[in-house]
Amino acid sequence: QVQLVESGGGLVQPGGSLRLSCAISGSISGYNAMGWYRQVPGKQRESVATIFPTGPTNYADGVKGRFTIYRDDDMNTMYLHMNSLKPEDTAVYYCYARDFVGSTAWGQGTQVTVSS
Repeated sequence: QVQLVESGGGLVQPGGSLRLSCAISGSISGYNAMGWYRQVPGKQRESVATIFPTGPTNYADGVKGRFTIYRDDDMNTMYLHMNSLKPEDTAVYYCYARDFVGSTAWGQGTQVTVSS
């Protein structure tokens, strides 16, 4: 199973930008979907963005037009570029990789705080 390590979180003012990185160790050839979830204390983890092996992407309605998910396969890294950040984007962000039988590998999470 692959191992995932997130980085890039931090404190940013409303309207600012951040880029999260997810470094992937191991082969991703057997993985059907990869992406990002986020979680706020006391709430369920919610899907933010998904990318599929051939390139299609999906986004949660609340982040469409502001967030972009992409992969650099040469660097074995997945990214989430976040623009126009809002206080409601504050959460712990987790990257994941899900294989064709539904088994999921998760990163440890990185905190994003949007506050003035």
